[in-house]
Amino acid sequence: MRNVFVAGGTTGMGRAIADHYLGQGARVTVVGSTPSRGERFLADAAAAGAGDRASFVHADLLSIAENHRVVEELRARHDSLDAVVLAAMLPFVKRHETADGFEGSFVLYYLSRFVLSYRLTDLLERGDAPIITSIGATGITKGDVNWDDLQSTRNYSAVRTTISSGRANDLLGVHYLQNHPDGRTKYLQLRPPYTRSGTNHLPQPYRAAASVLARLFATPPERSVRSTLELMDHQPPERLVLRAVDKPVDPGLATFDPDKARRLYDLTAHVLDPTRWSTDVSRDGR
Repeated sequence: MRNVFVAGGTTGMGRAIADHYLGQGARVTVVGSTPSRGERFLADAAAAGAGDRASFVHADLLSIAENHRVVEELRARHDSLDAVVLAAMLPFVKRHETADGFEGSFVLYYLSRFVLSYRLTDLLERGDAPIITSIGATGITKGDVNWDDLQSTRNYSAVRTTISSGRANDLLGVHYLQNHPDGRTKYLQLRPPYTRSGTNHLPQPYRAAASVLARLFATPPERSVRSTLELMDHQPPERLVLRAVDKPVDPGLATFDPDKARRLYDLTAHVLDPTRWSTDVSRDGR
């Protein structure tokens, strides 16, 4: 039986992926910050006869400590993982500083995914055809990591910060594989079509505008995930799999520069100084 973990699995594409694997007979654990959505996921799973294979972990992934707690809960539940899906993301119109002193978009788009990717590696390496799937903005080449101000403390711009966090997310898959050259786990980074996320976290009037645009132009999540699920279930030979709206992305683009990836890894290891947390985040994932 496959074991699947979905961060951001109570709504949007994350929920659609979770539902798919429950329907395929897998054990699925989802993480979300809204208890009512987690309860709905569990109730729907029970109604479909999959209640014994569905789990919900309530956690705020904006907290680094909460990410570590999620990892420990997964270790307690599973001896192995076959897929880790990283779908948690929130828009921040104004700068949001977390309790750890980090900028919110940078945490959800990069730091949380860093911790979950590295620390779940040992479970993944015991799985069958293991894969990490990170849903983001792969293939967009605009902008770069804001190297001089990773936490966007100066002249905050939601667009610029999101772009910087997206470029960091691009480099995550690169340095993950640099640090696990002999591993079996593949890293799928993708940009889906414009999708109805159902998050509704934007403040007004942005929420109303986004709702109208979604009704007019967005793809339902169940349709958006089809090609993602196909890649997860029928994996291509390369370990770094890059897709943008179903099309292959050139790994030679500057957004996947290996030197920048190493630089970002070193900066991240410093920012997440393992002595500050109860559990190490290291190259071997332990």
